[in-house]
Amino acid sequence: MGQANTYTRVRRVTVIAMVAALGLGVSGCGILNGPAREIREINVSSSRLRDKTPLPSEYSCHGTKKSPPLRWSSDVLSRAKSIALVVDDTSSPNPAVHWVVYNIDPRTTELGEDASSDLPKEAGQAAVTSTKVGYEPPCDRAGSYRFSVYALSGRLEDTRSASLPDVLKMIAERTIARGRLTAVHIE
Repeated sequence: MGQANTYTRVRRVTVIAMVAALGLGVSGCGILNGPAREIREINVSSSRLRDKTPLPSEYSCHGTKKSPPLRWSSDVLSRAKSIALVVDDTSSPNPAVHWVVYNIDPRTTELGEDASSDLPKEAGQAAVTSTKVGYEPPCDRAGSYRFSVYALSGRLEDTRSASLPDVLKMIAERTIARGRLTAVHIE
């Protein structure tokens, strides 16, 4: 039992560090990307989600387990070389990354419902905290789930053997704009 608790603590610290690094790396703090740089805004919306409202249970492990539809827009998208999406939760006792999609064509401005099973051409998904590749639906009803969209200055290469922290670092290093929609808990 002691070894299991140690593993849980190490996993929690690792996930928090990864998500914090991604957030700081793209916030202009320069932690991951050298000198501070301006990060432009992306508007993120959904036909099924509203910012700072509950995540409909159908997009959780308590429902259909499908990823929700998302849309984004920004004037900076014309300069982007690819788009990435990260869904995470750092508010619960067990913080986690639930979905990472990268190399989305920059002309793409939305993902439909259950996009994790039908990605746009050339887009890829990284293994998340649970080691599953694809959308890992949130389960903690009290969690706060962030759906973050990143416009990137380049595509992610050599991701097949990359760890989750490496993929998040690659996203942070290439971010030129970002936006976020946050669900405050699960219905």
